[in-house]
Amino acid sequence: AVFIAVGTPPGEDGSADVSYVLEAARSIGRTMTGYVVVTVKSTVPVGTTAKVKEVVAGQLRERGLDISFDVASNPEFLKEGRAVRDFMMPDRVVVGVESERARALMTTLYSPLMMTDRLLFTDVVTAEMTKYAANAMLATRISFMNDIANLCELTGADVNMVRKGIGADARIGSKFL
Repeated sequence: AVFIAVGTPPGEDGSADVSYVLEAARSIGRTMTGYVVVTVKSTVPVGTTAKVKEVVAGQLRERGLDISFDVASNPEFLKEGRAVRDFMMPDRVVVGVESERARALMTTLYSPLMMTDRLLFTDVVTAEMTKYAANAMLATRISFMNDIANLCELTGADVNMVRKGIGADARIGSKFL
């Protein structure tokens, strides 16, 4: 397995700049000599892993080689300030694969680090979307609480008590409020 874990800084329009991801894919395609699972760890828009596959395949064609490879999406869900702990004891590890061979290799790779019940295998696009959905949910909760804080300021309500009051509901929870 070869992991692509490079930055995807925002472009001028706010979209993710995946040029570093694609350059890493070109490098892999220029140098690989046998089967690998090219695994995208970077936070990328849905569809980027398919572009990685095209880039690697293009480099292999330029080299005149027919080497088998798979791509996988393995998004990161590390919490700020808890990266090492989250890596060693993750809530879940999402891996999007397109073949049983890739799934077997990723299972072998992760099995020493965690219990296999934390591995969630999906297709590649679903793994990419899961990362974006998780980020959107967290951003929504934070934005919601910021709006509630503004309303509390206007009305004189105690935002900390409101946060505790709604966070006690098990359906809502207190995290990110």
